[in-house]
Order: sequence, then structure tokens, then C-alpha cells
Amino acid sequence: MRLNQFFCTIFLIATFILITTMIFNGLYEASQNKLVRNLSQRYPFKSQRTKEVMLLVDRADFTNEHPYADFPQQIGFGATISAPHMHALAIDLLEPVINEDSHILDVGSGSGYLAVCFAKMVGSNGTVYGIDHIEDLVNCSKQNIRKNNADLLDSKKLILILGDGRLGYPQGAPYDAIHVGAAPEEIPKALIDQLAIGGRMVIPVGLAGEQQFLQVDKISEKEVRKQVITAVNYVPLTDREQQLQL
Repeated sequence: MRLNQFFCTIFLIATFILITTMIFNGLYEASQNKLVRNLSQRYPFKSQRTKEVMLLVDRADFTNEHPYADFPQQIGFGATISAPHMHALAIDLLEPVINEDSHILDVGSGSGYLAVCFAKMVGSNGTVYGIDHIEDLVNCSKQNIRKNNADLLDSKKLILILGDGRLGYPQGAPYDAIHVGAAPEEIPKALIDQLAIGGRMVIPVGLAGEQQFLQVDKISEKEVRKQVITAVNYVPLTDREQQLQL
């Protein structure tokens, strides 16, 4: 009994130290407003639009634990919700190609957070497709979205698909913007094929420990330009069975 109490005390002290350290380093915030303000200071947004849309979509709707901490959170089924600064980076990089009538594909849409952000950036003629191959995740993301953004689903501005994101979603193509939330070893050809000319994709690529976050611009049917943005560490983009084992 005393041993259990000792370990409980150690755990509480360690948790307190961790949270205190995160607060001191700006990694843990108490609200979406404070999170975005802190992000804008540490990772200045290239676009005011990025800041505005992140203020509109509260991460607390999409993850139960430490929603305002600037690190990835497990959401079950071998999936994560990315760190807020990576969401900000993805939005910033795709913002120049997102217009009122854009078609956008979010591969590995997971919690639904980034798909909602994109849906807030398009007009009534625009459509965002979120695709995930785990049915429970698709259902959870719908529940998350309906907390405060049910209109996006009801209007079909945001459509969630059960399917293999590595194959894209041809029915909604061509896409002005594609975001991929997990890392394949190589860029899936289907995603490049479904990218519109003048469109842009952001995608983590590579094996664990060697991943790079790429910006991919489709100049023409024959020319695709790739730019390395930063080193990253994402869960792998794989099949359903392997993901459930992560």
C-alpha cells in the first residue's frame, strides 16, 4: 500500500513538473486564443488567414487531453492529431492555392481538425474531402465536427470518406490543395495525378527517423516541383491492418 502511494506521489510530481515546464516553454496553453497567440510569436504566420482560421476552430473539440499543448496527441487506432504548429505550417503553405471554389483533399483526416480549418477557408462552391480508412475514426471525426461545426457537414462543404487515402478520392478531383497527415515511404502517384495543374500538396515522406515534410507543386501534367520544408516525425501512411497495430 505504501509502495503504491509512493509511486502515485512520484507520478503526480512528475506530471506537475512536465506541465510546468511546458507552460514555461510556451508548449501548453489554456485556450485556443492563447495557443494561437503563442504560435504566432514562435512561428510567425505567413498569412493572416492562417491565424484567423485557427482562431475559429477549437482543438478542444477534437482531442480530450491537453488540446492546447503544442505536441501531437494520440486519438486512438494508431492515429494522432498533429501538433498545432504543424497544422499552422500546413495551412500557411496551402493558403496561396485555396480560393472560394477550391476542392481540397485531406488524406488521413483523423480527428477532423484540419479538414474543418480548410472548410472554413472555402466558399459555398468549394468542397473539402476528408478521407480515412478506419471507420471508427471517421465516425469520431463526425462527432467532433458536430459539436460546433455541424453546418459544414450538413451543407456538404465538408465530406468525410471511408477509404484508402493512398489512392486519393478521384470523385472529387482535381484538387487545388492536398494535405497528407501521415508519412508514406514515397509520394503516392494517385495523389499527384489528382492534383490540379497549379495545385499544391504538402506531405511528410520517408521512413521513421528520416522523414521530410515536402511541398509539391504541379506545374503541368509533366512537371512537378518538390521542396523540402523541414524534418518531421509522423505516423506511417499504411494500410488499415498495419495502422491498427501501431
